[in-house]
Amino acid sequence: MNDLAKRVLSGDERALAKAISVVENDADNARLLMGILYSHTGNARVMGVTGPPGAGKSTLTDGLVTGFASSGKRVGVIAVDPTSPFSGGAVLGDRIRMRNISPLPGVFVRSMATRGAMGGLTHACMDVIDIMDAAGMDIVLIETVGVGQDEVEIIRVSELNLVVLVPGFGDEIQAIKAGIMEIADIFVINKADRDGVEKLESQLQYLNQLSSRNIPIIRTVAVSNEGVSELGDAVLTTLERHRESESTDDREMERAGYRLQNVLITRFFSVARQNMGETNYETLVSEVASRKIDPYTASDIVIQSLNRARHGN
Repeated sequence: MNDLAKRVLSGDERALAKAISVVENDADNARLLMGILYSHTGNARVMGVTGPPGAGKSTLTDGLVTGFASSGKRVGVIAVDPTSPFSGGAVLGDRIRMRNISPLPGVFVRSMATRGAMGGLTHACMDVIDIMDAAGMDIVLIETVGVGQDEVEIIRVSELNLVVLVPGFGDEIQAIKAGIMEIADIFVINKADRDGVEKLESQLQYLNQLSSRNIPIIRTVAVSNEGVSELGDAVLTTLERHRESESTDDREMERAGYRLQNVLITRFFSVARQNMGETNYETLVSEVASRKIDPYTASDIVIQSLNRARHGN
């Protein structure tokens, strides 16, 4: 892992791809690799792009990344896709969705399956952010699956979040109810050449008044690149304002706490399942499924098993 880590730190894109595969598929080596790389992170600016399916997030991401790259920035893109029920991998694919930006110098694109993770953000996704950071990416952009109650978890791993909405979709009210608006640092009204754009912007302005927040509202037509340059400027300005803010340390603490919690949950589950043995664990799951035992009592059994193993009983 030392050689791979050195190559990642040098910005080698082949090593970057291999390192990402390691954290996705090899838990033991992932732990070793991240142990080496983590102290070299904290420099990249991490941003999220979320919004309802069909809002044009991929096209908007394409335009933003092209703009960042043209100004000399290195950009890592993580496209979080739904999980295939057959392969366990991403259903969509970065080479299809983002074929325009993949060949650009200094741009690295990776699609990742949600694998059923809450909010569509996997444990491995957070490791991938760090790997891209360690590899010298100036900006890491995460494009999420879509809007949902758990999608707000993106705020736990990013510094800035774009919420992309489209006039006339009818999804804006659903998004408001889901709490997605609470995470927005910038509202983006994409496909702003459609009817209903004035109504949607009025709704967002009203939300700003209710929350006493002055969240920028920017119109774009991503397919023709209208407003994308202005959005890119707003992103960079907001990122700088965040970094200079006194609340930066609080946000870092929150992100670090979430990261540690996520690692603990993942490792605890792995150790607990291994300790019980696959047969005993599946039996316990079967008893929960048949209502012979409730999930809380089942979890007590798992914890007791770990305690007995710890004390050698």
